[in-house]
Amino acid sequence: MLKQNSHIVAPIPDELRTRALYTVEELRGRGKADKEAVDTLYNLIIDMTDAGLDFFFLEPLRRLKASNMMLGMAKVGISSMLKGSKMIIHKVLKKLDDRSLAAILDFIEEIIHEPEN
Repeated sequence: MLKQNSHIVAPIPDELRTRALYTVEELRGRGKADKEAVDTLYNLIIDMTDAGLDFFFLEPLRRLKASNMMLGMAKVGISSMLKGSKMIIHKVLKKLDDRSLAAILDFIEEIIHEPEN
């Protein structure tokens, strides 16, 4: 679906891509939205969110060769955003049922892509 629309892209480390795809496969195979699945999914989503925030907010500053003070202020702001996101994500995932788990796994699978050659 995403490839059919205009979209933005955020690179992630290979380790995170591998972990995301493995997590999707593992949780889909289990098919249960139990506490272990929720905790695993929560950690993955937080790490993906952190990578995206870094790319979209800090990378432009690094490319502009912003001062350490400017980068530090941006990091404080991003840290606050991430803390707020963590609370919301945790509350949403605690109420996850098996069908919703499958939908989130589909979404994660849809947004993860291997590097193009």
